[in-house]
Amino acid sequence: MLEAVSQWFAAEFTPDFWVKLLQIIWVDIILAGDNAVVIAMACRALPDKTRKWGIILGALVAIVLRVIFAGIITTLLAIWGLKIAGGLALIYIAVELLLPQKEAENQVAASDTLFRAIRTIAIADLVMSLDNVIAIAGVAQGDIVLLALGLVISIPLVIGGATVITHLLDRFPILVMAGAGLLGWIAGHMIVTDAAVIAWLGAETSEMLDIPASIVGVIVVLTIGWWIKRSRGISLADDAASSVAKSEQRH
Repeated sequence: MLEAVSQWFAAEFTPDFWVKLLQIIWVDIILAGDNAVVIAMACRALPDKTRKWGIILGALVAIVLRVIFAGIITTLLAIWGLKIAGGLALIYIAVELLLPQKEAENQVAASDTLFRAIRTIAIADLVMSLDNVIAIAGVAQGDIVLLALGLVISIPLVIGGATVITHLLDRFPILVMAGAGLLGWIAGHMIVTDAAVIAWLGAETSEMLDIPASIVGVIVVLTIGWWIKRSRGISLADDAASSVAKSEQRH
């Protein structure tokens, strides 16, 4: 029995396995930032105790979605328009997160506010997890153990990243714009790499337009957010002052 386990261990955990695992950890570190930003922005208005649960539950939602997508990734990649729809949804979410919380929400029950935050996180992660799983699956190359380890390792990275980013958003409200811009960048990338766009423009042209489309995504999110704030009479200074006041109330 021990000899069989030893042989399996030697066959499975080869030098190539460890190299790929390190690559997956690096990919996780890079990609966890996207999920962490969404979770932090969605939970930034929650009270401290509720916020911790929001971050934990939001991270678990992200991981569950990655596991689901890992099993059906090939089918999803072939669906025309899926990433376009996801990109447009992400733009909407980015603009929504960019706007300050309504004063009326201060009177909403904590459980209801937590539910809204988790719902926002779930929708955004539903959009972004596809790209994350593609990257991890590409490194794992069909190795289920590597894929599973990649998903497990990403849990503390997302939770830790969201916790740090949430504190930074409290101290530096201007970073909310940077977070919304990041989501706009991801949205532009998703739209231009959709299967329908690639079939229409060609893979080479789609790749060439990747960065310009991502930049356009940032501009669209920030412009729409600025226009809505202006129409509501909200200045950047007012938004920052509101965020600082809420942060001081928590502490």
